[in-house]
Amino acid sequence: MAVTYSTAMKTLRMQAVADGIDAGASAGTIEIGTAAMAAVLAVFTLPEPCGTVSGAVLTLDMDPDISDTSADGDGTAAAAQIKNGDGTVVISGLTVGTSGADINLDSVSITTGQTVTLTGGTITHA
Repeated sequence: MAVTYSTAMKTLRMQAVADGIDAGASAGTIEIGTAAMAAVLAVFTLPEPCGTVSGAVLTLDMDPDISDTSADGDGTAAAAQIKNGDGTVVISGLTVGTSGADINLDSVSITTGQTVTLTGGTITHA
């Protein structure tokens, strides 16, 4: 039988995730990488607080859109991870796309030096 959490517990757990992202000496970051994070393509600094929690969903604050004005590598964005302000990975295994993914970009085709823009991000409690 699958484990089921109440909505209130999901909210508490997702707020703990948001607090974990905001922890540390500086703001949290999102790293965009190729499959299995074999290479980092772009890095984005999140605002503090990183987003808002409603129910089982953490919606990252992307208003206005967040950009990396000089991508770090060439490749197809396929994965993402979020680190706190001390550089510790808080969440890994995030999907990346142009819509409907955990982390959405303006394009998944990235070339060194180009501007890459985050257009949305949500993390949902399982």
